[in-house]
Formats: sequence, C-alpha cells, structure tokens
Amino acid sequence: MKFEINFKKLKDAINLIERITSKHMTLPVLSCVFIEVDDNVAIFKATNLDIGVEVSVPVKTNTKGVAAVPGQILSSFISQIQEDNQVVKVEVISGNLNIQASKSKVVIKTLATDDFPTIPKVIDGQEMDIPSDVFIKGLKSVGYSASVSSVKPELSSVYIYKDGDFIVFAATDSFRLAEKKIKVPLSLKIDDILLPFKNISDITRIIESMGTNLKAKMGKNLISFDANGIYVVSRIIDGTFPDYKQIIPKGYATEVITLKQDMLNALKISNIFSDKFNQIHITVDPKAKIFDVQTKNSDIGENKTNIDASITGEKMEINFNYKYIVDCFQSIDADSISLQLSGINKPMVIRPISGDQTFMYLVMPMNR
Repeated sequence: MKFEINFKKLKDAINLIERITSKHMTLPVLSCVFIEVDDNVAIFKATNLDIGVEVSVPVKTNTKGVAAVPGQILSSFISQIQEDNQVVKVEVISGNLNIQASKSKVVIKTLATDDFPTIPKVIDGQEMDIPSDVFIKGLKSVGYSASVSSVKPELSSVYIYKDGDFIVFAATDSFRLAEKKIKVPLSLKIDDILLPFKNISDITRIIESMGTNLKAKMGKNLISFDANGIYVVSRIIDGTFPDYKQIIPKGYATEVITLKQDMLNALKISNIFSDKFNQIHITVDPKAKIFDVQTKNSDIGENKTNIDASITGEKMEINFNYKYIVDCFQSIDADSISLQLSGINKPMVIRPISGDQTFMYLVMPMNR
C-alpha cells in the first residue's frame, strides 16, 4: 500500500474516527484505524462493534492495499503536525506504516488485518432524508435523560418517532423524562427508532461533519447515515419504549414562572450544601409570594435561596434531585421557565416560556 494525501484531509479523517476505536482484550484490532486504498480513494474505518464509521478521501496512488494501525498512536502523531497545507506520503513497508511529512517521518507497527470486522451496510432498509441540524438538536435535547445502565436497553436509548408534522425525540431513565419535538415536512417518513445512549455522542459528533442533509437508511437492528464521503452505522435497540405520555400530568395544582438564570444560580448554590443524594427542598407559597430552594448537609451546613417568581395555585413543599433539574436547562433557549407541580408525590413538569413549546421535561420527586 502506497499513496499521497493532503495532510488536512488525513488529519480530519483520523480525528473523526479515532475515538470510535476501543481497547478490546480478545480483539486487539478494534483499537486500530483500518486503511483501505483502491482506485485513488483511501477509506479510513473504525468500529467498536456497536458503531462503525468510514471516511473516504481522494488520494494519489497506483498501489492498492490495506493496513490496520493503532488509532491512538496515529492520532497522537498527526495532532503534533502543525502544517496542514502539505502532501504527505504514506506507505506500508515490511509490516510498518511509514508516514513522510515535510519535516517529520514516522514508522508505526501495524496489526494483522484479517480480524478487522466488516462494517455492515444497510442494503434494503427504508431510506430517509433528514436535515442534520434536526437530528443533532433532537439528540442533544434529550440524550442526557437516558439511563446509563444497560439493564433495560429500551431505557438506555433515545426514542425517535414521527408524530404528524413533527419528529419526536424522547428519553427517560424512569426518574426523569425529556421530550423534544421538531417540525419537519409531512412528506418525511421515518420508522420508530431506539438509538443506544452510548452511541449518541459519537453519532452527533460525526453527523456534525457530514453537511446539511443526511441520507439515513434503517434496516433490521441497524441505522446508517451517509453524506459527503462519511458513512456511519449504529446498532439500534430491538424493544418497546414505555408509553410515557401516560405519566405526563394533564393539569397542575401550582405553577411557578421564573427566570431560567435565577433558578440555575439558586440550584448551583444549593448544590454546595446538598447531601449525598443531591436532594433539594422546594417551597412554594403563592399567598406569601415565596419560592425558595433549600438544602442541608449535616457535615457542611445549610442554605436557603429565595427566587423571584410569579406563583399561582396551592402551597406546596417537595423534594427533588438537584442534578435531575439542572440537566434540562441545556435544552431550554428561553429566558423564562414554567415549573408545574401537581402534588407531593407527582412529577414536576418544566417547560420554556416562549413561542416555542416543543420541549418538555418531567422529573419525579424524592421521598424525604
């Protein structure tokens, strides 16, 4: 294998896929970037068996071949080269990958290529054209609410489905739930998808490099995205997402409207004094015009912060996990938020106060 390649294109390809490589005791080749050269194209591949990615880059060559190179070593070397506007020579000699840049030369030992898994292609799946910004925004808006445990795979995933002229993204770990709706053309067709939580960060990062429109294809247990020489395929969960709409309260007894930043500042202060369960105590008293957040830690001290707010409804005192509330603010662009409380043992619903009512967050209370 021997080729010449623009260094910036090489650097971009390796930076994009190197994080997919993984340390695997029984299959060391998974820690490698697999390079395949043919017909003046180099295809850089990486997989951890849950997600696979390929990046195709034009090169100058008259020699085809393959090589498996430790991804971390290759990435570390490339990141130290400062001159992007140069052509580098890459060649496999006696089982080693030789890279010749203008001022540096490196020799990296390769691994046997026979054990590198085939990255699957979705051949006969349903095709969908999806704007990349829609998909990225949806995943980022709810992904943090998915369970990090794989005991219940359907909870450790983001549920994606079509509802009228919206794509809906939802995630829950049974303690909180996030839902984001994004308007799309009625003509867009999409099957229900359960995308594994552990693949979300890599998928969003790769999709951000793929341009404005994605060609998505969904097959049995797989979904792929393809655009601008980049192909990524992910395993999808075979399961049923909970019917979460049943737990969303139809109304509320108390509503608090406050500035998002004021609430966030109060929560950050409260967290300093929270206990090992991240517990905060919220008091709402419409008659006394009181909305405060209180925390207490027997080893550190205690804190009470009063927050300016417009309050209607019934008096209420209720406990929540600080982290479960603060997480949702990353998904709210509005300056003001609504906190809707339905009762002592019932969930609180948080929504933005703006023309955009496409985000909803629900968090369950804690028992004192």
